[in-house]
Amino acid sequence: MRRRILLSMLAMVVGIGVLLGLPLMVTAWWWIDDNAHQDLDQRLKRVSSELIDQESGDLAGQQLDVAPFRLLLPPDGRLELEYPSGAGLVRTAVGDDIRGATVSESASLGDAGTVTMRIPLEEVRGDQWTAIGVVALILTASVAGGTVVAAVTAGRLADPLEDLADRASRMAQGDFHTAWRTHGIAELDRLAGALEVANREIALRLEREGEIVGEVSHQLRSRLTAIQLRLDELSLHPDPHVVEEAEAAHAQAERLNAELDELIAVSRDAGVRPTAPIAVDDTIDPLVHDFSDAFSRQGREVVASYVGDRTAWATPSRLREAVSVLVDNALRHGAGRCTVEVSGLDGADLLRVTVRDEGSGVSDDLVPKIFRRGWSGGGSSGVGLSLARALIEADGGRLELTSRVPAAFTIVVPTTAGGPITGTPGSLRADGEPVLARAAREPR
Repeated sequence: MRRRILLSMLAMVVGIGVLLGLPLMVTAWWWIDDNAHQDLDQRLKRVSSELIDQESGDLAGQQLDVAPFRLLLPPDGRLELEYPSGAGLVRTAVGDDIRGATVSESASLGDAGTVTMRIPLEEVRGDQWTAIGVVALILTASVAGGTVVAAVTAGRLADPLEDLADRASRMAQGDFHTAWRTHGIAELDRLAGALEVANREIALRLEREGEIVGEVSHQLRSRLTAIQLRLDELSLHPDPHVVEEAEAAHAQAERLNAELDELIAVSRDAGVRPTAPIAVDDTIDPLVHDFSDAFSRQGREVVASYVGDRTAWATPSRLREAVSVLVDNALRHGAGRCTVEVSGLDGADLLRVTVRDEGSGVSDDLVPKIFRRGWSGGGSSGVGLSLARALIEADGGRLELTSRVPAAFTIVVPTTAGGPITGTPGSLRADGEPVLARAAREPR
């Protein structure tokens, strides 16, 4: 920013200097040349007057008095006189002979003769180059002054912009407490004020959401506790099948309680990244088992397949919830077998989890919208895919649609303790090209 502003202002200063300086130099050059000719012309007029005065009488047999003419000569100048005397013309020169080019002016006096005055051209050229140097010096000083002004102005503009961008970046990362500064620039201060209002509103909403999450978690724990107490009573039933189902339901309630605690802890500190690798199959296999009965009731099946390494740096609850959303969508909107494929990406420290089915897929008009929060193409809440992407990105991973027909969603998470996978939504690559671009071209 600072460099662009500085270069723009310097280009403007240099451009103005060139547009004004070159004509000024040409003007100074011709002005000095014209002054030299005018000076010679003025001296010639005085010489002509003196010559006419001396010729008022007959110069025949008399010598022309050249002393007055010497006083009218410029330094290093030469005067050439031609006047009638007796029966012929007399030529007389006053001053030393000039070698090289000259600047001259002549005047004709009719019957009284002619006079010519010369000066060395190098003297005029010297004055002209001196004038050019003065103009160039003034232009250089102007450019230097403009550079200082440009540097100060660039700093005055760039520093507030960089500070505002840095503050907005910190707000995007969850810092809602740093004060917003003013810089004395009306437009930037107005923008900072608008962001500060948004900052307060976001902080207030997050605080309210935190309170709601706390209340909801309390209510869910209370209901889960009540369910577990009823299941404990059912575990004392004399029918062994009832006892078996009660114990299975009790285990599911305990797992739900543990995952609820983990998700709440993660939501309170969303910036925390995984601290150790996990075995992905320990998360995927129980999930597939839980969905097996629901798929069986529709005459379908859900399976998991693994190729290569099965470890990843991810939070188990986040990964489970994201995969659960994808499998549930396949159950609700898909058809045929649902497959959860886990494999590594060649040449990268990444693990890929793909959930696909054999249904009709995603229509063209839905592709750009399916990850929007609150939007649904199947009558649901429209939160699932948006939440799943947010959970995966919180672990530094990515979630994208990698095939439109049949539908396939891919989760990519790191397998090492590195930084997040970079890129903009829609940029996750499959088979060497952008996912959404490839998905949009696939036939129905």
